[in-house]
Amino acid sequence: MNKTPDNSDIAARRKRARRTALWAAAIAVAIYAVFILSGVMSK
Repeated sequence: MNKTPDNSDIAARRKRARRTALWAAAIAVAIYAVFILSGVMSK
């Protein structure tokens, strides 16, 4: 049988999902910055 998640489980999942999303965004911004800076430095 499926166990229904309680509020603390849902909150923990949301916290992990938020942390993962923030890490992904930080990595994307870093790659973007490196791309822009490499274009500026090559001129």
